[in-house]
Amino acid sequence: MNNKNSNRMVEISGIIAGAIGPGKVLTDKDILDKYSRDETADLSLLPDILVRARDTSDVSAVLKICNDNNIPVTPRGAGSGVTGGALAARGGVILSLELLNKIIEIDCENMVAVVEPGVITGDIRRAALTMGLLYPPDPASLDICSIGGNVAENAGGPMAVKYGTTKDYIIGLEFVLPDGSVITTGGKIVKNATGYNLIGMLLGSEGTLAVITKIFLRLVPAPGASKDILIPFDTIDEAIDAVGAILRNRIVPSALEFMEEDAIKLVSKFFSGNIPFPDAGAHLLIKIDGSSDDSILSDMEHISEIINVDPEKIIAAESDIQRDKLWKARRSIREAIHLEDPAFMAEDCVVPRAAIPAFVKELKKFFEIRGLKSIMFGHAGDGNVHVDVLRSGRGYDEWKMLQPSLKEGIYKMAISMGGTITGEHGIGFSRKDYLHLALSCDEIELLKRIKKAFDPKMILNPGKIFSDDHKEPDDSPPC
Repeated sequence: MNNKNSNRMVEISGIIAGAIGPGKVLTDKDILDKYSRDETADLSLLPDILVRARDTSDVSAVLKICNDNNIPVTPRGAGSGVTGGALAARGGVILSLELLNKIIEIDCENMVAVVEPGVITGDIRRAALTMGLLYPPDPASLDICSIGGNVAENAGGPMAVKYGTTKDYIIGLEFVLPDGSVITTGGKIVKNATGYNLIGMLLGSEGTLAVITKIFLRLVPAPGASKDILIPFDTIDEAIDAVGAILRNRIVPSALEFMEEDAIKLVSKFFSGNIPFPDAGAHLLIKIDGSSDDSILSDMEHISEIINVDPEKIIAAESDIQRDKLWKARRSIREAIHLEDPAFMAEDCVVPRAAIPAFVKELKKFFEIRGLKSIMFGHAGDGNVHVDVLRSGRGYDEWKMLQPSLKEGIYKMAISMGGTITGEHGIGFSRKDYLHLALSCDEIELLKRIKKAFDPKMILNPGKIFSDDHKEPDDSPPC
């Protein structure tokens, strides 16, 4: 940063500190460095100022000051994202919402939770369960991600196959526009046909339109019973065929997860072979829930009748310890990949459910031709495939140069099969140059006009989603 910009940032930090209190504004290099990263592999973007807001008025004051002075602002929750969405792509202010972390209310009568954006999603789920209620969305980072980030990314998770994603549970929002205006839309109501759906616009907007400060969550009755089962298959085709058969026979598990052969082998190595069926061509991990043990038993018996697997090979967890053992392989994939290669590339494309086998096999060929090892797993029930690619011995510079062509190849293959480039992780910083592959020029221009309506000065989370978002819409190319 040049001296002029440095002096400007010192001035702005002083103005913000004067408005909201000095203890909430930090410029120490060591602290800023911690906020220069999220869970995106091999990406660091340093902010100039960190502000830890404590309430909506802090958020409003910071945004107004930054808007008046054309200072970029990047909202940040728990920093658990994997596309660089919470990193300061253009410097400026990181606006942390981690201290807005109160569960304001669990309203049992209306089955609604009212929470601040910094609450950890798993804590919401546990609080609701104590009341006999369930908040179903369960991203893999359930115990470290914040609900505000889930809303900003429209997070999914294994239980999406039965219960849906974050968008299906947001019934109200309080949010702050870049000019500091505070707006509340929706609330503790089931229906709302009043004006444009502002909630829908903010869901998945990745912090580029407004900063969310309060969330109204729809809850559902917690199931009376649940059971987890693991089924091995010789091939990925057989596993996905079984998924279709299960759903067509009117059995809707709350989770239908798959792991392909290379994922199983990697996790088996990670656990020194101590996982069920380490030599299988694919695993299906299924969670069934319902009103009673009898209803679950009926579904399990039906599953064993309609899939082509030896019933003796179906493992059903009979205790919490056994349940954890069944899930440990699936939950440990990313940890195993990190240990194998910390600079791996992570993608999360989505394709029609029946296209999963073809997508996995065609990608395997694509990577093998290039001498690369890949690990794939994900949500068989909704077609969301996590594609992780390892460097396979390549040097750092060569690996960085290779990644754009790999990403483009992955995305084009997903799109050719009727899918798209991300199912739950968003576009963020790392995928913004590929948005044109998935959306038409007209769609992208419409999104830019929405962005401009919410954020006329383009200060909010710049450098995300659009590859040219720092330009005026009239001056930038159509795609």
